[in-house]
Amino acid sequence: MRVIFFGTSPFAVPTLQALHDSAHTVLAVVTQPDRPAGRGMQLAESAVKKAARALGYETVLQPERVRRKPFPEELAALEPDALVVVSFGQIIPQRVLDIPRHGGINVHASLLPRWRGAAPIHRAIMAGDTETGVATMRMEATLDTGPVFLEARLPITPDDTTLLLEPRLAEAGALLLVQTLDRLEQEPGWEPTPQREEGMTYATMLTREDGFLDPTAESAALLANRVRALTPRPAGVLLLVGKEVKVLEAQVLQGEEQDVPGTVVALTKAGIELATLAGRLRLVTVQPVGKPVMAAAAYANGARLRLGDLASRP
Repeated sequence: MRVIFFGTSPFAVPTLQALHDSAHTVLAVVTQPDRPAGRGMQLAESAVKKAARALGYETVLQPERVRRKPFPEELAALEPDALVVVSFGQIIPQRVLDIPRHGGINVHASLLPRWRGAAPIHRAIMAGDTETGVATMRMEATLDTGPVFLEARLPITPDDTTLLLEPRLAEAGALLLVQTLDRLEQEPGWEPTPQREEGMTYATMLTREDGFLDPTAESAALLANRVRALTPRPAGVLLLVGKEVKVLEAQVLQGEEQDVPGTVVALTKAGIELATLAGRLRLVTVQPVGKPVMAAAAYANGARLRLGDLASRP
């Protein structure tokens, strides 16, 4: 099958690699324009652009907006059978999706209709889900509402973070995408299954406020899920005696009756224990503003934390 690949983030790279290794033909790679990044704000290529160059693809298109002319006409001239879209970063209008006979086929990192939207991996971990997955779907103009071709289920372990889970989902999605294209070629009449509306949830884009940790308002379990979901970026954040600290690893412990939520209740070699609305949260790994990542116990020593010190939402 002749396809045009749309992708930008590292999550999309395994699918491009899988297409390259398959019997299908990638006519062109479409990715976001180079953007300023890093401390020096130098123009940086997307992960997909770097991968495309490494794989030898010469046609790499970087439209500022895919809906603007002459981009749709350029796509049509390539005569693709399908558009493959993985973590691209722009809404693709229906008139562009309608160019190939098989339309647009998207790899989405959730078991639809749960966690439609921009941040499905983060939201699944944050909600305490124990299972997630990937799905291939026929794209529609509305976000993540299209009928589903195939899906694959993956467990979310208690120790999973977004950093650990995302690569597994990316690899599973790459395999699923190739299987989807193969079956479309082998079974011309095969059609995807419409999504049900029951069980639909929406994975809204992350904001800095999503990382704010409030031991006085949430349980240790919910706070730990938030930390896992937001590691490594944007990271869970709280104030310890008024100083902002990122929390990169935390554990849930049994609380005690006398615990006062929002206070330091134990300082051990294993970390800093905070009383929460329900249970204790042990901070294991932290990063103070402008400083390197360190063990929470080392931070406690350097900051001279004491029992009863306050921990609060930024």
